[in-house]
Amino acid sequence: MTRTAVMGGGIAGLATALFLARRGHDVFLFEQDTEKPGGHLDDDFFGRSRARVPHAVQPHALLGPARSVLRARTPDVHAHLLGLGAWEQHEFDWFPERPPYRPGDEDLVLVRTRRIVLETALRAAVDAQRTIRHETGAAVRGLVTTPERSGLPRVTGVLLDSGQVDTDLVVDASGRRSPVVDWLTAAGARPPETETHRVGLAYACRWYRVRSSRTAPSPRVPYTSAAPYALSIAFPSDNDLLGAALVCAVKDPTLRALRDPGTFDALARLFPSTAAWLSAGPRPVGDVHIMAGLDNRWSPTADASGPVVTGLVRVGDALVHTNPTLTQGISLALWAAARVADTAHDAHRHEEFARSYDRWAHDELKPWFDLQVAADRENETRLSATAGVAADREARYRAARFPCALEDPVVMRAWAQARHMLRTPSEAFGAEDVRVRVERWLRARADAPQLPAGPPRSAWDAVVTARDTAAAKG
Repeated sequence: MTRTAVMGGGIAGLATALFLARRGHDVFLFEQDTEKPGGHLDDDFFGRSRARVPHAVQPHALLGPARSVLRARTPDVHAHLLGLGAWEQHEFDWFPERPPYRPGDEDLVLVRTRRIVLETALRAAVDAQRTIRHETGAAVRGLVTTPERSGLPRVTGVLLDSGQVDTDLVVDASGRRSPVVDWLTAAGARPPETETHRVGLAYACRWYRVRSSRTAPSPRVPYTSAAPYALSIAFPSDNDLLGAALVCAVKDPTLRALRDPGTFDALARLFPSTAAWLSAGPRPVGDVHIMAGLDNRWSPTADASGPVVTGLVRVGDALVHTNPTLTQGISLALWAAARVADTAHDAHRHEEFARSYDRWAHDELKPWFDLQVAADRENETRLSATAGVAADREARYRAARFPCALEDPVVMRAWAQARHMLRTPSEAFGAEDVRVRVERWLRARADAPQLPAGPPRSAWDAVVTARDTAAAKG
């Protein structure tokens, strides 16, 4: 049994503490916030400001890996999540009849939910776990370190305003603004090799109450529409809520206009994906939320020579922070939480434990980080271009994958496996049978396929201009 301190009470911290405790470890969970979500979901979500978690109010969904970890490790949390109003959608629901089953198809399930619903279910389980001492309003102020024989500093505890807590292991789950690296370098550790990529995309979202978030307006209307300058994404969610998101380049001169609810609604209705939902006249809930200034950041406690510290590991956004386009973040956080829980009994093997965790993170998490970086670069290039980006053969193939998947279960399976992080896109769509089917689909069509296309830029600008004119007159 290890005595473990977990810094941070978000999803990564709650899950790590819970997984550790259920493996028999003694856990301290320190959470800086004094207010805990978990009263009334909508009051907490729409009425509570969370300045340190700007993405908390943005749309979320759980991919298959996150669902699988919860079902395997904490079936009570998974059941509670569904009991709170989350619901599950199999990717084969696109078809009137399910294709013949293949092993692995059971993991191609998306959990439709807001982030706060998962937080609430995890927090209830944490608070019921007697071997977790959960302290809110308890900010960790520093680390207790001692030198190892190898020269590496070893973390042996945490410092709080109330005093020192000695530990065998510290887990940094304090998010993308974690102070841990500064503390480690002050203690004499080598600076770790952090990799950062600025994301030139901005997200605007608004929430609506719909008649039933479980029933799509049409089984053939994809949730994403793509224009050359913007994306529109519909997020049916828990408890008959719908999140509508518009994504554009941070340098787009019309970005500020999206803050106006009327302008946002009018722009969202121009795109097939969100128009299909908004045409039924759902009731808006709350204002428009804009999120920008994001980074993809890989932040291990290691450099090219290996770990820079022992006695401490990182999970969640403190380790790997990814832009939400591919909705990978929670899955990556739960994978890391599970790894810590499965290996914490070896924490006394200080350097060996640190090296093993770093190797695992590099092999299992870093490829998905790299995939997100590449996807964001592609989206930023396309959305920032003043002229259309030429569609080469590979670009046409990528654009064809989802329209083809709507007609071909074999291609849909490949698309779903890539979406749910079971295979990389190159593995899933590089398979010979899948490529043959997509290319055959392409040959049958003269034009390059696209997801449901958004409006021309002139229509978007006309909405913004009308808003500016009305504001000037008012």
